[in-house]
Amino acid sequence: MSDLPPLDPAADVLTLTRALVDAPSVSGSEAALADAVEAALRALGGLEVERVGDAVLARTNLGLPTRVVLAGHLDTVPIADNVPSRLDETTGRLYGCGTSDMKAGDAVVLRLAGRFGVPGARPAHDLTFVFYDNEEVEAVKNGLGRVARERRGWLYGDLAILLEPTDGEIEAGCQGTLRARLETTGRRAHSARSWLGVNAVHGLAGALATLAAYRPREVEIDGCRYREGLNAVGISGGVAGNVIPDEAALTVNFRYAPDRDEDAAEAHVREVFADAVAAGATLTVTDNAGGALPGLSEPAAAAFVAAVGRPARAKLGWTDVARFAAFGIPAVNYGPGDPQLAHTREEHVLVERLQPAEDALVAYLTTPTSQEPA
Repeated sequence: MSDLPPLDPAADVLTLTRALVDAPSVSGSEAALADAVEAALRALGGLEVERVGDAVLARTNLGLPTRVVLAGHLDTVPIADNVPSRLDETTGRLYGCGTSDMKAGDAVVLRLAGRFGVPGARPAHDLTFVFYDNEEVEAVKNGLGRVARERRGWLYGDLAILLEPTDGEIEAGCQGTLRARLETTGRRAHSARSWLGVNAVHGLAGALATLAAYRPREVEIDGCRYREGLNAVGISGGVAGNVIPDEAALTVNFRYAPDRDEDAAEAHVREVFADAVAAGATLTVTDNAGGALPGLSEPAAAAFVAAVGRPARAKLGWTDVARFAAFGIPAVNYGPGDPQLAHTREEHVLVERLQPAEDALVAYLTTPTSQEPA
């Protein structure tokens, strides 16, 4: 077990958020925090608990007709001189890496586990709590994906709620995300005799012009408006200050609406860069994770929207709701963090958002629905 201070699910949500933030857990180094979460959940006494790598799973087994899955990732992006946490009482902001994305949400889930995961608790639904690793990196490392492969039964339920940052709003579905690499080749030469070479960096000019002129599509699904985006996110090339480069590469990221599947997204990107490929560039898709439709017509999702009392909006980003949707499980994003602050040096969460998020979930989880079992 780790040397981190014990986590207390009975502590108030602000105290618990600070404790989580003060436990560094950059992607790939979540083990110590996962140890602390596991110990806290086992100590409650009313949960079945299992560890899968650095993912921690816990659930009630009360024989209730419906089950709700509550999930959050434990990892953060690299720390930017913003751990430990800092509370600004004047502005009511808690600063720190992961405050918004998504340790405030994890704290809410731990609070719910502390309330409903003890002997004698009677929620309206059986509950599953999932804390997982490696969400902020490439999909192949994602801890929830590992759980889906090795312990899929743990993810089944009538509704999944991911405590991703949504600023206290319900964000339905999610966009898909595709990354591709465009590569050009040329011929090296001395830059004083450039006409003897072929400049691979210049060979990317057409693709860059295509991106600059690209106009993203907007689509409305179930009353949620998704805006797509295709952007350069990286470029490389060059040998030395006096050499015409013979290799160059451009990395692009396509965020696509959930009415496209992975194949349709790849086909679109290949169509956009058809001229560049025809001119000699090669295009390789390096990562492609499909999105999730809003699914708001599903009874469990509709009941949750009604319980929160606010309309749902589109999730502009990829989240693991897509994994649940692939299993046919309705899933939504709902958490106290602000998505616009995620991954920033000044990342923070408004303290006033924490308790209302917990209260809304308590209200939903103590209100029976008329659903049939999953």
